[in-house]
Amino acid sequence: MRFLGSAPPYDLTYSDVFMVPSLSSVPSRFDVDLSTPDGLGTTIPVVVANMTAVAGRRMAETVARRGGLTVLPQDIPLDVIDTVVRYVKSRHLVYDTPITLDSSHTVGDALGLIHKRAHDAVVIVGADGRPEGIFTERDAAGFDRFTQLRNVMSRELVLLKDGTAPESMYERLTDARLHFAPVVDGDGRLLGCMTRKGALRSTIYRPAVGADGRLLIAVAVGINGDPAAKAKELIATGVDVLVIDTAHGHQTKTAAAIEAVRAVAPDAKIVAGNVVTIEGTRDLINAGADIVKIFPSDIGGAKYLKALKGPLPQVRMMPTGGVTVETAESFLKAGACALGIGGSLVESQAVANGDFDRITSLARQFVEVVRGISP
Repeated sequence: MRFLGSAPPYDLTYSDVFMVPSLSSVPSRFDVDLSTPDGLGTTIPVVVANMTAVAGRRMAETVARRGGLTVLPQDIPLDVIDTVVRYVKSRHLVYDTPITLDSSHTVGDALGLIHKRAHDAVVIVGADGRPEGIFTERDAAGFDRFTQLRNVMSRELVLLKDGTAPESMYERLTDARLHFAPVVDGDGRLLGCMTRKGALRSTIYRPAVGADGRLLIAVAVGINGDPAAKAKELIATGVDVLVIDTAHGHQTKTAAAIEAVRAVAPDAKIVAGNVVTIEGTRDLINAGADIVKIFPSDIGGAKYLKALKGPLPQVRMMPTGGVTVETAESFLKAGACALGIGGSLVESQAVANGDFDRITSLARQFVEVVRGISP
């Protein structure tokens, strides 16, 4: 970026400037490859930070399906991590995960679950795993909460076959004037679900997958205790990326933790931080980190990152989890290999209400903003 006139001696915000379009050979933003150059496997430069109020299994599944990566917090017990990793790895790369109940459950059961997913529907399945009906909030009108679903569910099903192109699924849903439909395998058993918006997104985004061909997931590792032993167990559960995270990353204990983790996981991708100096960045890379997290993550952090990239052009860097919609473009232009988000997803009311679907929805919006950034 350059100024048409002389550069002012003070900082500017987006409200202070007008971006003048220049000649481009790129016909559309959809022709821009947003795959990150860091080798993680992400197809968009978005990483959800390891914040307890933000990073969970639904976030990990949703963001990875759109090409990004979620870092699970370091204070989660290993048995819970194992359960979450197995869950995320078992999810379909394209189809959403449906909410399922059987026909003996009640309207109250369904209403308690229906907002856990953005598609706002419950699929009623039989003992053989085949869909028997669909329940939406509209179906509850005129019935009490103790009415069984078999008495209120819609039995007129439009089923999408596994392997159908997303474009064809979108057209099928549009023709039927539906926003949601179950996806079934060759035997008619429920495999997932698809919405019109989901089908459209599937034509724009590519999922982030690991060497095993399954959705990517990362977990944070602290520098206290025995980080090497924890890292070894995490790799055994199927974790793709290890994030050695501490507020002040430029210390001997962080370097020692990276070296110990690298010794037990020589092929693992390691992200480490947070640092703000050339020396700190170089020390973490020399200790064995593949990517370094830079702090701060506000607009000033973009200047830090750009300054660090000068003497260290080959080092992969990313800001911590405070990137916002307003600062995303600045970090990408400064040379960030990915964008750490987290704070921008935490609406106090959503967190207080445990409204994880709202938090996940904010992540989807952020992904779409990044996709829309012009080259």
